[in-house]
Amino acid sequence: MSYLDILHQYWGYPDFRGIQKDIIESIGSGKDTLGLMPTGGGKSITFQVPALAQEGVCLVITPLIALMKDQVDHLRQQGITAAAIYSGMRHDDIVSTLDNCSFGGIKLLYISPERIGSDLFQTKLRHIKVSFITVDEAHCISQWGYDFRPSYLQIENIRKLVPDAPILALTATATPDVVDDIQDRLGFKEKNVFRMSFERKNLAYVV
Repeated sequence: MSYLDILHQYWGYPDFRGIQKDIIESIGSGKDTLGLMPTGGGKSITFQVPALAQEGVCLVITPLIALMKDQVDHLRQQGITAAAIYSGMRHDDIVSTLDNCSFGGIKLLYISPERIGSDLFQTKLRHIKVSFITVDEAHCISQWGYDFRPSYLQIENIRKLVPDAPILALTATATPDVVDDIQDRLGFKEKNVFRMSFERKNLAYVV
């Protein structure tokens, strides 16, 4: 099934917009990819569509637990197998979710950055086929970013456990220094950035 067919079937949109298609084709071809998209620019489509087109589990690392739960609920309502792992979950629930990923029962696994450093996750990850890794709010990995989180530095260790899985990094805010730093810290094989215009035609300044 093509990317456009997946978009039609699950989201009902007639076509991709902005740089969505460019990002999807880039990560779909196995290239480490950084997408700069404003909030509301349709970031989730850029990883959810290629996740459904590929074998294995798309790992989505995000610090926003409320957003994580919301997206999992929406995906499940659309008939897409998604799950989330975050702080506060029971150990047994985490184990069963990771086992489900190993057996191919999950297409998208959302996980908080604090959980990826755990021994349990890293042990189970060795038995999971990962299609690619999505890093949402990717500016959090940069010490030049306004919201640096040390837990994001664990992501490079995850790459070593699944070396064949490319990385899709997404953020709405990044200076040129942060753009370079994100790619360096995530171990991009080569620089690869897509930028969407941040102009909002529906907004105006009146003085």
